[in-house]
Amino acid sequence: MSLTPELEQYAQEKVSSGLYYSASEVIREGLRLLKEREQFQQIRLQELRQEIQVGLDSGEVTGLDGVAELWYDEVVLRASKITQI
Repeated sequence: MSLTPELEQYAQEKVSSGLYYSASEVIREGLRLLKEREQFQQIRLQELRQEIQVGLDSGEVTGLDGVAELWYDEVVLRASKITQI
């Protein structure tokens, strides 16, 4: 595994601070946090999909004005990025 000089320096700073015993430990912690974040995003995405389905199932229909349409497009775009992670 290779790191950029900046990340290598950051890992060494964490080791020097005494919070970690080795650069490998810093990397493991970073990967653990990344995995945790991805799991949270997946859970949140599923919750959002369920909330959307509840709204669709309610049968209540309202028109979207231009601002709401832009907002909706942004939400869909962000949701699609989350699923790509």
